[in-house]
Amino acid sequence: MLVLDEAQTREALAWPALIDAIASMFTGTCVTPVRHHHEVEVPGEAAATLLLMPSWVPGQYTGVKVLTVYPDNAKRSLPAIFGTYLLSSGKTGEMLAVVDGGELTARRTAATSALAARHLARPDAEELLVCGTGRLSLNLIEAHAQVRPLKRIRVWGRNAGNAEKTAADARALGFDAKAVADIETAARTADIISCATLSQAPLICGDWLKPGAHLDLIGGFKPDMREADDTAVARASVFVDTRAGAMSEAGDIVQPLKTGVLTPGGIRAELRELVAKEHPGRQSTEEITFFKSVGAALEDLAGAILAYESARSGQK
Repeated sequence: MLVLDEAQTREALAWPALIDAIASMFTGTCVTPVRHHHEVEVPGEAAATLLLMPSWVPGQYTGVKVLTVYPDNAKRSLPAIFGTYLLSSGKTGEMLAVVDGGELTARRTAATSALAARHLARPDAEELLVCGTGRLSLNLIEAHAQVRPLKRIRVWGRNAGNAEKTAADARALGFDAKAVADIETAARTADIISCATLSQAPLICGDWLKPGAHLDLIGGFKPDMREADDTAVARASVFVDTRAGAMSEAGDIVQPLKTGVLTPGGIRAELRELVAKEHPGRQSTEEITFFKSVGAALEDLAGAILAYESARSGQK
């Protein structure tokens, strides 16, 4: 059995291969039940979340991710997310690999956003605004740069020091990146806005979105969490990673559905339909696109299989 730590998982999940692996999984025979989502009480602090995400390709691989989200970990200088992925044989059930769940989650999440941007962002998109300074922020920059010709990166966060650190890390990788204090000004010029926060109130106002902008929302994974307002929903063509997940869990979709700002039919397509070309995706240079991701277990399975097969190949 392979055990892949954080560094080994990162090395095994090159961006182009990971983006393509996730695309293939969305159009394959993967079985993906809706994930198990449990609130965990933490006395004196914000409640945590326990996620159990099973998925399998019949006869090939079976996997499950166990993930925890502790919002107040920032007070302890710890990541909010910890997790482990267990990959087994789909024929025998034999355990094949234990993969670092935090690194897998961060990379597959960013890769899924990049896959969506491949279909929804303007081909000439050059400016990316990342909102949030957690583990995902640098991954989002790297992943989006795989699919669009980014020239300018802007990073906003509630903590200015953390925003500057993310920008500095991006500069070390060769990006023209800088931290910004004014989220509205940065959002008004951005071609792609990618939000990865634990916000419960909208950060992005729809009135800020310029024609042709692409809005990528990642962080709001519970019904009471929100990263964009109703105006953004109303102005944009709305897409999701999976209807089942987004319509039951994502505040950026659940809340507008409840108030009538969005109808189920107003969701243009889910990611599988974009990848399979059942929906054309962006249809004009002026169209504003809105992609809401809550995470699907098949994305983790795609990454875990790639990590396992890449690591095995490297051992030969």
